[in-house]
Amino acid sequence: MLSLRKIACQQAVELMAAYLDGGLSRRDRRRLEAHLKACGNCSAYLDQIRTTIELAGRITPDDLAPEAQEELTDLYRAWRAG
Repeated sequence: MLSLRKIACQQAVELMAAYLDGGLSRRDRRRLEAHLKACGNCSAYLDQIRTTIELAGRITPDDLAPEAQEELTDLYRAWRAG
């Protein structure tokens, strides 16, 4: 949990994934939201993350070039092989 003081931008960035997943405590969520209201840079960063998630969710295998499909398949296989 974060301390009682205001959070800095670095802390805000570190909390954004948990924020989007609904994984922050009520207190930390309120503190992050207060920071976002006051910090245009962090608000823009959060908007960029949301846009990336939205657009990535629309990609289908047919949207990728055959080379990209092959590269991703190879990366997945290497990851699975550990």
